[in-house]
Parts: sequence; structure tokens; C-alpha cells
Amino acid sequence: IGPVLGSELKKKSYTSIIMVLLAIVLFITFAFRQVSRPVSSWKYGLAAILALFHDVIIPVGFFSIMSHFYGGYEVDALFVTALLVVLGFSIHDTIVVFDRVREHLHVGADKGKTFEEIVGISVSETFVRSINTSLTTILALVAVFIWGPETTRNFALVLIVGILAGTYSSIFVGSPLLVTMAGKGK
Repeated sequence: IGPVLGSELKKKSYTSIIMVLLAIVLFITFAFRQVSRPVSSWKYGLAAILALFHDVIIPVGFFSIMSHFYGGYEVDALFVTALLVVLGFSIHDTIVVFDRVREHLHVGADKGKTFEEIVGISVSETFVRSINTSLTTILALVAVFIWGPETTRNFALVLIVGILAGTYSSIFVGSPLLVTMAGKGK
């Protein structure tokens, strides 16, 4: 952690991340309150939060490795800001998938299908959208990384790594966690 990030900013960073995670669980619990079968609404929030841990650990680990081998990579205010942006981007992607699951459960069009099949259908329906959204964002961030000022390179790099991890997790971590939680509740 670089000298730029003082103890007060570090404390505020931890507080803001915890508040964001708590707000996310509460929002998802409220938004999915009418979907209680086969997974309680708070478990949607828990699955999303667990996927978000993946999305934070990957860029933090990447920066730790880069700093160890190449130096010059510091945890500063821009790094924390980039992590918060990654959290927002990733939770949006995860909520889109979970919302599609909710629609399928609400409409009842998938009667006779297991919860695993409904989640699989929902992921399939949102897969291309998730990839396209992430790809266009990453292309813009690559341009900022290559041609942007030196001060924004690490910021853009954190976002690139975080959005890649977030896209992966919303498809391959969050949804399987939801299915696993449905299996544990039986």
C-alpha cells in the first residue's frame, strides 16, 4: 500500500466496500422477495456477494503479483475506485442473470423443469449480452490503457482485469452458487 493511501482513506475504503456489499444484499433480498422457491430471496444476495469476492480477489491478486515482479503498482485511491466500479459492473451483470431466473420462475412457462435447467436457460439467454457488454467496455479501457495518460494506466488495468473476472463470475460462479444453494435447502 503506497503512502498516498493514508489510514483515514484506508478506513473509509473498507467502510464503503462493506456498506456497498450490505446494500447489495438488502437490495437483492428486496427485489427477489416474491421468489421464495426453491431458493430464499436472501440467498440470491448471498450468491451475488460470494461471486463479488471472486471479482475483488482476482484484480487484487493480479496487482499483488505485478507489484512483486515489476513494482510500480500501488493501492491508491484510484485502485479503490476501480474496485468499486468493478463491484458495480459485476453485480449488474449478476442481477441480470438472476432476474432472468426470477422471470422464468414467475411466469411458470418452465413448469416441469428443474431449477438447474431454469438457471441454465437463463444463463444461455443472457450469455451473449454479458459478453458483448463486457467486450465493448474492455475495448474502451484498452484504449485508455494504451493511449491515456500515465496516471490512469493502473486504473484502466484494474478495470480490465476486474471486468473480465466479473463477467466470468456472473456466468460461471454466481449461477452455479445459486443452484448449489437450492440443492442445500432440500
